[in-house]
Amino acid sequence: MQRASGILLHPTALPGPGPIGDFGPEAFAFVDFLAAAGQSVWQILPLGPTGYGHSPYNALSAFAGNPALIDLRQLIDCGDLDSSRTGRLYATGEATDFDQGHRFKQRLLQDAAQNFWSRQRSSRHDEFVAFCAAKADWLEDFSLYMALKETFAEQAWHQWPQGLRRRDPEELTGWRARLADECRVHAYQQFVFEGQWQTLKNYANRHGVQIFGDLPIFVAYDSAEVWANQHLFRLDAEGRPLVVAGVPPDYFSRTGQRWGNPLYCWSAHQQDGFSWWLRRFAQKLQRCDLIRVDHFRGFQACWVIPATESTAINGHWEETPGDQLFATLQQKWPTLPIVAEDLGLITAEVTALRDRFNLPGMCVLQFAFDGSPDNPYLPENQIQNSVIYTGTHDNDTTLGWWRSLSPKDRRRVSAYLDEDTPDMPWALMRLALSSVADLCILPCQDILECDSAARFNMPGRATGNWQWRLHEGLLTQSLAERLRVLTETYQRVPDGKT
Repeated sequence: MQRASGILLHPTALPGPGPIGDFGPEAFAFVDFLAAAGQSVWQILPLGPTGYGHSPYNALSAFAGNPALIDLRQLIDCGDLDSSRTGRLYATGEATDFDQGHRFKQRLLQDAAQNFWSRQRSSRHDEFVAFCAAKADWLEDFSLYMALKETFAEQAWHQWPQGLRRRDPEELTGWRARLADECRVHAYQQFVFEGQWQTLKNYANRHGVQIFGDLPIFVAYDSAEVWANQHLFRLDAEGRPLVVAGVPPDYFSRTGQRWGNPLYCWSAHQQDGFSWWLRRFAQKLQRCDLIRVDHFRGFQACWVIPATESTAINGHWEETPGDQLFATLQQKWPTLPIVAEDLGLITAEVTALRDRFNLPGMCVLQFAFDGSPDNPYLPENQIQNSVIYTGTHDNDTTLGWWRSLSPKDRRRVSAYLDEDTPDMPWALMRLALSSVADLCILPCQDILECDSAARFNMPGRATGNWQWRLHEGLLTQSLAERLRVLTETYQRVPDGKT
């Protein structure tokens, strides 16, 4: 990687009218801010359609995009929507409201789909047909899955009639015919999502900004992928998980984290040459320039929790064929554009897997100051082939972290920084930017000097996350200039952009 820096901000947190950030003008303005501030990377979280808890890491599909991110103003411009129908939706926008965003946008997107098909055939209709053909390997199952969820009052797929649970061919054929219109609406939404996202991504790339995406290792149990590929997961005869994913007790939780995602039947993936993973990475690389692989250590060994356990305490480690998987991926993409999220309990085997494929790891400065000179996150112990953060989306903001430290810990950090009263969060951001790590990522909340009220996620908490939202007008020209000066000082502005 070229020495560079960027900002972490998920699109749902973008400002603008309406209850949730989207791919509208505010997203393009954020790219302009990145370019003005000398930043060349925009890191985002997964873009999939979210379910319970609105976590982007627990999406209803590993391939589909979240329709709530669609900018309705663009649909008005292309004639799919009547502007008089969107007034109520675009009346407010002070905080993220996922429920309202999904509810109102779903109705309006249904109207847009109907208007799209009622108009005289055009080149956009041909593009839609081509899109459906190109994405058929996941789009057909996803569209039917979403239509069935609506039909069965949002029940999870394992609660559907037996013929649908087990994907009886005759049942599937019958329901596809019965729900053809509903399926087409969901296909239209994916068509619009992909078009708007690619327009935004191309704009970012033209302005020297790369998109740094995120690929969760696991998928949600109630997702189109598990329903459509049950043989690839460790499920019982009724389609219920035998074991689920999580992590043992750690920094974030004394009882560990029981995520509840079904674990993979790795032998089935090996038998077909990891074809599902190849398709998944191919889809992600169409949307992003660089990928953060979440919970990378799970590709060496997973924490296996019996599905009957209510916590993650009584789990055990099982090795996984990550070496074979990444060798297969490398055959298709010789230079893997992947960053390994290697935080937490990392063993020598995990590090060896990461280094075997020359993948950058991650460093988090908030974890660096435990008093140990061997702490791998201390700047003097970091390596060039890595990505450094002040904190990630799972951490408190740097200002919140600083205020939560004990007097003893504050003195330790101050002594390291050689400042009696460090200017937080800028002192930690300067340390991150000055490090040897090739890439430095700063959460947007840190450059805005936000306190703990702006924390984006609290691991282990099921609800109340992902709600912080950037307000209009905070990303000022003076802030861009201040960040650019630091970025130039530590030689992170790419050649030709200084």
